[in-house]
Amino acid sequence: MSLLPNSPPASPATDTADARLAMLKEWLATLDLVQVDTVRPASADASFRRYFRVDVLPAHQAGHGATLIVMDAPPERENVPAFIKVQGLLAAAGVSVPAIVAQDAQRGLLLLSDLGNSTYLSEIDHDNASTLYAEALEALVKIQQSSQPGVLPEFDRAFMLREMNLFPEWYIGKHLGATLTEAQSAELQKVFDAILARALAQQQVFMHRDYHSRNLMRMDAGNPGILDFQDAVYGPITYDVASLLRDAYVQWDEELVLDWTIRYWQHAKAVGLPVNKDIDAFYKDFEYMGLQRHLKILGLFCRLNYRDGKSGYLADLPTVMDYVRKTASRYKDLKPLVRLLDTLENKQPQVGYTF
Repeated sequence: MSLLPNSPPASPATDTADARLAMLKEWLATLDLVQVDTVRPASADASFRRYFRVDVLPAHQAGHGATLIVMDAPPERENVPAFIKVQGLLAAAGVSVPAIVAQDAQRGLLLLSDLGNSTYLSEIDHDNASTLYAEALEALVKIQQSSQPGVLPEFDRAFMLREMNLFPEWYIGKHLGATLTEAQSAELQKVFDAILARALAQQQVFMHRDYHSRNLMRMDAGNPGILDFQDAVYGPITYDVASLLRDAYVQWDEELVLDWTIRYWQHAKAVGLPVNKDIDAFYKDFEYMGLQRHLKILGLFCRLNYRDGKSGYLADLPTVMDYVRKTASRYKDLKPLVRLLDTLENKQPQVGYTF
């Protein structure tokens, strides 16, 4: 669940959505838990899921709170059994996730506990950032400690490459309107190979895949509340750390990010998680993993705009591109990416002078 900057435009799918809303209300009426006439939108999402907030009947508020969240996830589009499975895994790991109050998985309907409106994105500032990130990283360590192989889909080479290929297709091809030459495609593939090699060499753990400020809720107890976990996989240990600290929606000074990353590394190492034993090597793992994610995001945000009509994401492209350029400029095998971007965006390479 994530709050979107723009609502999607009206489309022929609206009739289907309204039919699902009617079905959702009929289902709620059978539960005798909530006031069906209070159903209202809670948030939008980048997927086909929708979320509604609904008031709980007075007789049930002691057990469920004043409001609950209804998730509408069309089963032909969304994997509700995966949501239920991962919810169980995360709850067992001891982190805060919405409780499943009622379910009709076959029709893609879930009634969930309400973790509130206070996302990290809306709440975080320079005064509280260190505390909030420390709590988010502590929760992440709990998730990683609970990892088991063979439980979640693997975030393997093909998966990572499929994600990165969104970048040439949607960012370069659609957004920039450019076509790569054979030589440019070969150079880009070398960069992809370097990223893949670094990522695949890492130890694997449970991986949320979207562990960032829009999916973490600030809570009074058990902070943070964790949302949007249904796409969890088994993958490289630095991925969620990079997702959190190199967030597409909020950017922090490099010194702060380095400090938070080192604190996570120290904690993870102390509890026996399989992080790289050398901090410099670990930070390089973190940077390459972040780059894999950011290349995917550049393509994904463009696809959300051009294919799905969700234009609000384009405003976040500069932040993501800044991460990409800074990371790629720091490593020899990634620098061809900077040269390619300079060519495509008609930028003069920056020359640094030392006095």
